[in-house]
Amino acid sequence: MTEVRSYRDLAVWQRAMDAAERCYRVASELPTEERFALADQIRRSAVSVPSNIAEGQSRQTTKSYVAHLRIARGSLAELETQLLLADRLHLGCTGRLDDLCEELIEIAKMLSALIRSLNKRAAAAKVNTDSQI
Repeated sequence: MTEVRSYRDLAVWQRAMDAAERCYRVASELPTEERFALADQIRRSAVSVPSNIAEGQSRQTTKSYVAHLRIARGSLAELETQLLLADRLHLGCTGRLDDLCEELIEIAKMLSALIRSLNKRAAAAKVNTDSQI
């Protein structure tokens, strides 16, 4: 396992960036009348995911890091909902939306695993600190 020196080293951030890029492409292919509605929401949600991962990893506390990861996970659910709505409304990109939604589910699993890992590490550190008193 490689050392994480920056949020850029996190596989989950890298995958979230790739997904955000794909979402921007999908949003750009939506009909013109959706440019300032659903397309804008898709872009905002998509950029929120890697942004919150980066901000959380850059924070000084595990608690804050986990809070930002949870926000990123919420943004993923929001994004998936928006993509599913675009699909239901037959707004284009139908074949790619299934794959993209599957990618979002995988990113959500990665975020959940990272949150569990951070919480376990924080709990172990607390136990060690408490036992030293």
